[in-house]
Amino acid sequence: MLLSTATGEGPIARRPYAAPPPSKDGPRVNEDIRGTPRVLLIDADGEKQGEMPIGAALDAAREAGLDLVEVAPNSNPPVCKILDYGKFRFEEQKKKAETRKKAKRVELKEIKVRPNIDDHDYEVKMKAIHRFFEEGDKVKVTLRFRGREMQHTNLGMDLLDRMRNELDGIAKVEHEPRFEGRQVVMVMAPRA
Repeated sequence: MLLSTATGEGPIARRPYAAPPPSKDGPRVNEDIRGTPRVLLIDADGEKQGEMPIGAALDAAREAGLDLVEVAPNSNPPVCKILDYGKFRFEEQKKKAETRKKAKRVELKEIKVRPNIDDHDYEVKMKAIHRFFEEGDKVKVTLRFRGREMQHTNLGMDLLDRMRNELDGIAKVEHEPRFEGRQVVMVMAPRA
């Protein structure tokens, strides 16, 4: 890329920045285990072989046809285990995926109402809110005013108070009702 100088003397060549060295996540393996002369070795069967020089531990791993993996780098001396690193990483990924699958994500569901809602429509909305709370989700109740309804905001606040009172046993108000332009928003969460 060529740039011109402020004085107009001519173009300046800009050198590209050097790429950062690739960062490796996970435990150190085989020749990457450096900075320590001795390690505590655990063999492929899970038995302690004792403290030994790093070279001897690498030789034992090569002899077994497996990798030397540093499993406890902060201990003194570091603990290394002889195992199949590819299989080890695969098992770790499976464990992480399992914990992610078990984790419950709380979603924010939205219910929109109007200040002059009919009784049947109100009951349908309340059934939906009950279902959302049973699933463990939060509910955002949006009360929208149109036209002249803005002159009767007290009717809308009465409706939100009615909802709050009916849901008092199973839900708590996380965010009190507040105006956002022509609508009032209230967020409720299920009681634990």
